[in-house]
Amino acid sequence: MTIKEFGGKIASIWDDLRPVTKKMLVGAMKAGSSPSASQHARTYYDAHADWEVSRLLTALDEESRSSSVRKDAVRLNEITHLADICVQVLEAQSASAEVFIQLAERAIKDNDYDRLERLADLLAERYSPPEIAEIVRQTDLAQIRALAYETLVMMPVGAIEPLLDDPLYSAIAIGTLEQKVFEFDSDEARDLLEQLDVENQAGKY
Repeated sequence: MTIKEFGGKIASIWDDLRPVTKKMLVGAMKAGSSPSASQHARTYYDAHADWEVSRLLTALDEESRSSSVRKDAVRLNEITHLADICVQVLEAQSASAEVFIQLAERAIKDNDYDRLERLADLLAERYSPPEIAEIVRQTDLAQIRALAYETLVMMPVGAIEPLLDDPLYSAIAIGTLEQKVFEFDSDEARDLLEQLDVENQAGKY
């Protein structure tokens, strides 16, 4: 099948991809699940590719749920295959909160908890504390929020402390520090919370 046969929206998004992103996806499709697929993606990946592949995956998922596609096994298989390639590329390269939520929601919807566990491992390996806090802030799903919080709690206090200065993430940072005190009896987290409380009290006068 050609991309045009996938549906108008998918074809339009594919046409709008930069040549370098198309080359990356075609290379990943040819490589399949081999290690060279991830290596190929690393060669061409950047923040714009992250957005492009995520957008294409959204369109593929939408199209795969349509009744006409569900009745066409060949078309559904082709769309599913390209979606799997997009997921593979995003899992291998992305460190974006929005993409993590997208992938985690797909895994939960499919009851694919092995994949969800792998995504959780990626949080600790690749994502920065602000991006993980952004996942907590953006997601509506308790399971995803819990994964993000669990990852933050396992990080050093020094990695969490800068989040206190960001109005978007300060409450998340405080919640993380409180959890570190409760679960691990962290003296460092307790001292930082006490210091923060003293500063807040002083600011009232």
